[in-house]
Amino acid sequence: MTEKEQLFQFAGKRSAEKPEAEKKKKWYQNRPVAAGLFLGLLVLGCLFCELIMTKDPSYMDLKNCSVMPCREFLFGTDTMGRDIFSMIWYGGRISLAIGLLSTLISTVIAILFGAVSGCAPAWLDSLLMRLTEIFLSVPNLLLVIFLLAVAGKSNVVTISAVIGVTSWTSIAKVVRTEVRQIRNSEYVIASRCMGGSFFYVLWHHLAPNFFSSIMFMVVMNIRSAIAAESTLSFMGIGLPLEVISWGSMLSLSEKALMTKAWWIILIPGIFLIVTLLCFTEIGNYLRKQANRKQRNL
Repeated sequence: MTEKEQLFQFAGKRSAEKPEAEKKKKWYQNRPVAAGLFLGLLVLGCLFCELIMTKDPSYMDLKNCSVMPCREFLFGTDTMGRDIFSMIWYGGRISLAIGLLSTLISTVIAILFGAVSGCAPAWLDSLLMRLTEIFLSVPNLLLVIFLLAVAGKSNVVTISAVIGVTSWTSIAKVVRTEVRQIRNSEYVIASRCMGGSFFYVLWHHLAPNFFSSIMFMVVMNIRSAIAAESTLSFMGIGLPLEVISWGSMLSLSEKALMTKAWWIILIPGIFLIVTLLCFTEIGNYLRKQANRKQRNL
């Protein structure tokens, strides 16, 4: 064996190191584990708040108004003597319920509107898209305030309905784009020829193809709905004070600042901000997953 053959044989036996991208990643890498864990604990705490509440959240203990956090009142009391620790969990239930209910309403409207626009003729599709652009051109907060004024007294159902009716446009445009891309697919045409109704085709053939694309927008709508309810209550046009939510708790900020009771603003604000950040992290993760799936296709 010549020297060149020995060198070639030696070089051929060398094993190259695998690149960093091909190394096996752990399941929790690049995933919003902390955000999901916090939201999971928050939801469990809100669902079973009766088991962890130390006081009645609606009871006004006038002898203990604006008490700093202590052993008896873990998060202190507000200006009306209500226990903030109990209010956090009970109010979180209301805020999350508004976020989920309003998102359900907006998602249903967006899917129906976007699917109809995507399957409609060109003239009707253009008309529906102009209507969507009109909704997008109006500031969302002003539209919510106007509809709340028309609805009258604010409660959980009316606020959820108003926020849901005014936050469907972005999802509808995405659904419309996805439906127009797949409406002429063979399996969709075959289903129509076999007598499948619009809702049958939408549920069995269209929705599975675009649901992953709008999932991150649905999560972001939950975040936006919770923030909108808090903003409305902070402005004094949302839920009344007797209905406890994170927004109605923050509506006492003026009195809290006058009495230097920082815990009345800080503690509900921290819960609200961290919850919104967790929804943002999960929404961004779902958006990246949807973009990666589209690139692979």
